[in-house]
Amino acid sequence: RRLWLLDMHIEISLSLSAGQMTDLIYTEKELVQSLKEYIKAEESKLAAVKSWANKLDVLTRVSTSDPEGYLAHPVNAYKLMKRLNTEWSELESLVLQDPSDGFISNMSVHRQYFPDEEDEKGAAKALMRLQDTYQLDSESFSKGKLPGVHSSAFLTVDDCYDMGKTAYNDADYYHAVLWMQQSLRQLDAGEEAVVSKADVLDYLSYSVYQMGDLPRAIELTRRLVAIDPSHQRAGGNLRYFERLLSKQLIELKQVYQPASEEPIQLGTYARPKDHLPERETYEALCRGEGVKMTNARRSRLFCRYRDGNRNPRLLLKPVKEEDEWDSPHIVRYLDVLSHEEIEKIKELAKPRLARATVRDPKTGVLTTANYRVSKSAWLEGEEDPVIARVNQRIEDITGLTVETAELLQVANYGVGGQYEPHYDFSRKDEPDAFKRLGTGNRVATFLNYMSDVEAGGATVFPDFGAAIWPRKGTAVFWYNLFKSGEGDYRTRHAACPVLVGSKWVSNKWIHERGQEFLRPCGLTEVD
Repeated sequence: RRLWLLDMHIEISLSLSAGQMTDLIYTEKELVQSLKEYIKAEESKLAAVKSWANKLDVLTRVSTSDPEGYLAHPVNAYKLMKRLNTEWSELESLVLQDPSDGFISNMSVHRQYFPDEEDEKGAAKALMRLQDTYQLDSESFSKGKLPGVHSSAFLTVDDCYDMGKTAYNDADYYHAVLWMQQSLRQLDAGEEAVVSKADVLDYLSYSVYQMGDLPRAIELTRRLVAIDPSHQRAGGNLRYFERLLSKQLIELKQVYQPASEEPIQLGTYARPKDHLPERETYEALCRGEGVKMTNARRSRLFCRYRDGNRNPRLLLKPVKEEDEWDSPHIVRYLDVLSHEEIEKIKELAKPRLARATVRDPKTGVLTTANYRVSKSAWLEGEEDPVIARVNQRIEDITGLTVETAELLQVANYGVGGQYEPHYDFSRKDEPDAFKRLGTGNRVATFLNYMSDVEAGGATVFPDFGAAIWPRKGTAVFWYNLFKSGEGDYRTRHAACPVLVGSKWVSNKWIHERGQEFLRPCGLTEVD
């Protein structure tokens, strides 16, 4: 039994899990040590060559001052022959020695685990996603200033330029403007950089033009021409922009207004719309805004002890249940997983965290997809007593059988990791989504939070304005289907990007088959 993704507009990032990113930290430390050893070997080699050079310098000064007199002595004649035949060859061998072999070998071993260009691009996009979701300006990011976090992390001029270039190459001119502007701001402040101001202005002016701000594009291009009059594109672009603006002013019967002197920042330009209709609602909930928890609704939420209808495993230690939302009913269970159980699940999952596949509902083929680039692992109950125990606990708490449920899925999201709004159940236009499983639709979701998250990472429901925040050791549970088997479309939900920290979760998707007498049909379609 495996996971079938149903919504083709889901995106999960980063492509490397937080656990794998941690491994890269130690890999880099090992490479630094190897680099230091290489430098030491090079310095030792250079010291030996310098010693040879100094000795030979003294000898040649003496021999060239009176060559005939020098060679008149038989010992000097012999030593000259010996030096040129033997000692210079030894010196040549010394110079040809390559102390880099050990370092290069170490690099070769680790390179297979290095992130590639797509990973770097994904990390840049994750920062931009965080910037959008949590409304953070580029300057705050470049200085490492995040809400409630004090850090020495910072982005250089070249880092900001590379961020802007990543966006530009994707025709994402909105983010290209923000990051090129930040690169220019830091250059104007006197920061040293490899990239030139002309290069930054070149990208920035064209991106601003693409955002529809001709006056500012003209101003920036003029600045570029002043810095580099021979720039191959600047002159042509400037003339084109000026003609275009003149034409627009004539058509609109307007007078030329110079570009705003206010620096470009978050909010200067409108962010382009994308495929997600509830984008603004979703991101507001991630920031803790727009949560529709009224006093009347809060008065309907309670907490209680559950013994699973006198389940013998819960009689002596009933589970603590808290209402998170009234309709649809979402509950949180406390102390579901112990620290030791969480660590064991993570230990089992880490070696298997792999690029997730999706099932295309149209073709039925399992394949990788750009919108799902996270790492996930699947754990069977037979693999370890802890997994069997967790599966049994989910069955005891929910009163539903997990015999027809999918395997326990473990996922780890680092900074920027997210899961865009989606349904867990298959809709009517995807009738064959779970056909191969033969277990019916996903009736319910049981989601374990296996870590606290410093900032971000909430589970949000845009349809009714709920936000549920991760708390280590707890689990949330909701039904995806009404008792009639009809999908509850209100349960479309998302995992917000992790702003600071690492988020570990595990989930169990419970299916319809086997629940017929455990959750019988109601009297209406929406019971």
